[in-house]
Amino acid sequence: MAPMLTPPDPVLPAGYTLRPMVWADLPAVHALETRLFPQDAWPLHFFEDELSQAGPQQDGGTRDYRVIEVHGPDAADGKTQAGQPAGGAGEADGRAGGAGEADGRAGAGVVGYCGLMCVPPLADVQTIAVVPEAEGRGLGTAMLQWMVAEAARRGARDVLLEVRADNPRAQQLYLRHGFEHIHTRAGYYPGGHGAPPVDALIMRRQLLQGG
Repeated sequence: MAPMLTPPDPVLPAGYTLRPMVWADLPAVHALETRLFPQDAWPLHFFEDELSQAGPQQDGGTRDYRVIEVHGPDAADGKTQAGQPAGGAGEADGRAGGAGEADGRAGAGVVGYCGLMCVPPLADVQTIAVVPEAEGRGLGTAMLQWMVAEAARRGARDVLLEVRADNPRAQQLYLRHGFEHIHTRAGYYPGGHGAPPVDALIMRRQLLQGG
């Protein structure tokens, strides 16, 4: 597959903001994580470890984590759905979760989050998730585009990610954005409820430097 041009920074719908994740966001993000990934949720200290490695590349930072916050009328939609059980496949990767109350605090109104690790020449999508109540608004696409663009800015030549083999919706999202399936890890994800483990598909997007 030929290298592809890096996309422009994403434009979010009105009422949504993509901003750096801060320490005060972690309780809200972890609450979403446990709802999004009931079988294999990251423990809180995983997020703490990841965020401790975030920062500008020139300062030695190898991670960058972002949250999408909702403001205005749409925030009420997230508030009414908070704490409900996980629904169908999320826009980004099949993880689904609820939203916190939007009252101006860090972490309030968080409806999506993502994380990138970049140690050139490789970058890796650590996580990406959107709550089901906010699906269909391009939020997963916006976060994916941002991570690809940020990986290119940091000097990566390839972006890698893992996706469940039983999540064709997420696979189609990644394929639309220039990722290709390059490897399979057999039984990587827990099946849950007595089901057998699920394979992980390793996907890659090549970046064109200087494009």
